[in-house]
Amino acid sequence: MSTAQHKIGSGFGAATTADEVLRGIDLSGRLALVTGGYSGIGLETTRSLVRAGATVVVPARRPETAGQALAGLPGVEVDELDLGDLESVRGFAERFLDSGRSLDIVIASAGIMACPETRVGDGWEAQFATNHLGHFALVNRLWPAIAPGGARVVSVSSRGHHAGGIRWDDIHWRQGYDKWEAYGQAKTANVLFAVQLDTLGRDTGVRAFALHPGGIITPLQRHLPKEEMIERGWIDEKGTVLHPEAFKTPQQGAATQVWAATSPQLDGLGGLYLEDCEVAEPAPDNGDRVGVKDWAIDPEQAARLWALSAELTGVDAFAS
Repeated sequence: MSTAQHKIGSGFGAATTADEVLRGIDLSGRLALVTGGYSGIGLETTRSLVRAGATVVVPARRPETAGQALAGLPGVEVDELDLGDLESVRGFAERFLDSGRSLDIVIASAGIMACPETRVGDGWEAQFATNHLGHFALVNRLWPAIAPGGARVVSVSSRGHHAGGIRWDDIHWRQGYDKWEAYGQAKTANVLFAVQLDTLGRDTGVRAFALHPGGIITPLQRHLPKEEMIERGWIDEKGTVLHPEAFKTPQQGAATQVWAATSPQLDGLGGLYLEDCEVAEPAPDNGDRVGVKDWAIDPEQAARLWALSAELTGVDAFAS
């Protein structure tokens, strides 16, 4: 499969911060939406965008918590949104569209990881439903606000997509749930979503990207038992991070999604998977967890997932 997945020489790297990515970029008058924009790398994303002059809408499952986390930041709006509840997604989208505003940036940063088997909606596996289907429905419902300005849409995936592709015969893990493999499927879905959205939206000027933010200790690990994190060598018995040099700071973790959303270096590009503020190379065959797997950027898989997602959610902004 031919691919545009090759480095472009951004000049940035794993240690780059979100603020450094935005140096010299003025986002005054720009409107961004950041799901999960009140915790972890999402919070750092919101802070950096605001410092660059943007107004940021932060839809939150816990709006009171979001309001506390974002207190004192100018130009931030908080509204209620539960990505695991399609009625909540519809309600938020309708309220936003009623404001008559257009979006310049959409960053789908919210997500859950390696949670115990949980069902939402029509018995859907929670990681696939929240990380992928909720964002799929949100972007499609917000399309009237995304298309006019040629927004950039950023889907925050993970190196977790290396765990496997889409499990077409049992996409909701009704036969033998594995929390890490289910997470991997959801992260593959995040990449495939960006690939197909870019294909469908580029004629209107909308471009989409997916990315791996890096390894960061954030509240994303909230479902992991302490014992498991000790076994993985992340922390010790006291909860101290054992090898801090192996993890990015939240500011560094936010950098790639901010770069994806704002960098002029990506003008004219789209449908790509990024890591460390750079276009990722295809993953090697030696098992190293770097780059992007073929199954995550396959256009046929992307179109198939889009059709299935539209069927499941009942939403498709591109339906004839």
